[in-house]
Amino acid sequence: MAAPSVHRWAIPEREYARQETRRGRRHAYPTLDPARTALLVVDLVPFFYESNPTCYAITPNVRLLADALREAGGVVAWIVPGDPGPRSWAREFLGDQVAEMFRRSGGAGPVPGRLGPGLEAHEGDVLVEKTATSALFPGRSTLDGQLRKRGVETVVVTGTLTEVCVAGTARDAATLGYRTILVADATAGRDDESHNATLTTIYRTFGDVRGADEVLGLVAAGRTVVT
Repeated sequence: MAAPSVHRWAIPEREYARQETRRGRRHAYPTLDPARTALLVVDLVPFFYESNPTCYAITPNVRLLADALREAGGVVAWIVPGDPGPRSWAREFLGDQVAEMFRRSGGAGPVPGRLGPGLEAHEGDVLVEKTATSALFPGRSTLDGQLRKRGVETVVVTGTLTEVCVAGTARDAATLGYRTILVADATAGRDDESHNATLTTIYRTFGDVRGADEVLGLVAAGRTVVT
């Protein structure tokens, strides 16, 4: 198997042009306050590394973002699948075997021990189980409440799968009023095509899409302004 690599991501130029016409700039959020920003790391657990090698490729970017945001006074939230218990709709939709597999995909035990290889929670990080596709669906995790307590205004979304739990979380973040940035090379999808289709939808309707280097630049610039 070839060494895993991040997706070859791109937003169509027509979408950039559309937003530049609407708001006069390419990116909705040209600045951020690190102290009011949270990195959301969605579903980077061993189950998904085993089925999608792109998770290995994005891990260094996730770590860089987590370290930079922590050092700048921001929040890092590790989000793992929780066990919602048997659900009749899931068994009907997915079949018994697959429904059970996904029900247990997040593993068991304390959240820090359930993270994928190369990832480590630090003291003060937010640790969350979710029992829905979106980490911000009402009643299915404690994430929104924990972010509100910390005064978070901007969320930077990473993790897997781009098309499913990452996109669901980004959409609900925007619906809840968070300034939402999805990191294109710190998310892993099924393939480049479906990954890029999702990025385009998020960029067009729900939030910014940036590369990790760009987000690191925003964190550094925001830290400079604050200090």
